[in-house]
Amino acid sequence: MRPENQSSVSEFLLLGLPIQPGQQGLFFSLFLGMYLTTVLGNLLIILLIRLDSRLHMPMYFFLSHLAFSDISLSSVTVPKMLVNMQTRQQSISYGGCISQLYFFIVFVGLDNFLLAVMAYDRYVAICHPLHYITMMWEGLCVLLVFGSWMVASVHALIHTLLSVRLSFCADNTITHFFCDLTALLKLSCSDISLNMLVIFTEGGFLYLLPLGIVLGSYIHIGTIILKVPSTKKLSKAFSTCGSHLFVVSLYYGTLAAVYLFSSSWDSKYLIASVMYTVVTPMLNPFIYSLRNRDIKQALEMCVNRVKF
Repeated sequence: MRPENQSSVSEFLLLGLPIQPGQQGLFFSLFLGMYLTTVLGNLLIILLIRLDSRLHMPMYFFLSHLAFSDISLSSVTVPKMLVNMQTRQQSISYGGCISQLYFFIVFVGLDNFLLAVMAYDRYVAICHPLHYITMMWEGLCVLLVFGSWMVASVHALIHTLLSVRLSFCADNTITHFFCDLTALLKLSCSDISLNMLVIFTEGGFLYLLPLGIVLGSYIHIGTIILKVPSTKKLSKAFSTCGSHLFVVSLYYGTLAAVYLFSSSWDSKYLIASVMYTVVTPMLNPFIYSLRNRDIKQALEMCVNRVKF
């Protein structure tokens, strides 16, 4: 391998969140509580879907994979941040940083594809209710999830391999609380034109396509509802799509705030990053369970089994 393709740093320094030394303990407890809530809440969703036969439907099959992806996304970034806050050490090895980068891209991408699949599922359920079982057959659901995993993994591998070829010279300080791709590219002393080209072409396509599916699905749903307006139909559509639409808004809203509207390491950039890596995965179980009658009934039955 040529010398210029080798990284000259063995570790990076993660600046983390701009927290005053006297507030480290408070924020450590806050983020630890949020992380545990994320893990336990999403595990509960997965468990309920596995145990209750009434939840063995495509919508909940996709939801269980989204819950697993949310656990994984938080686990990629939050534990390292908590360790750094507790030990006051900011270092992360080169290999650890590249691994964190790969898995972060995998699960952000997986969330993106699963949200699009769930939007299509809601479109079929509302716009083609009589053909729902035949259109969303079990084999197709498995294929959609498997495809989402494969595309997300290949997408992450491409960007990770392109990052490995870069050189990092004197400055090894990452102005973030995890190894974000854009932060790494800013540190590189190599030519990053190929990386940026792939980000805007391949990356842009893989994020705009699912967003287009989500928007197209809900435009069709809205059109069908407006053709035959009724309180009952509106209520059913909102109860079916409201939770998913809220999660989609959180996901794409925070991603846009980080990668489109923030150009420097400032408080807004960090707040948006915390939102989609910590807050959104934590809120998803509450959003889907509080507005979902089937999950609430499954939870009640589970609690009653434990009592008796």
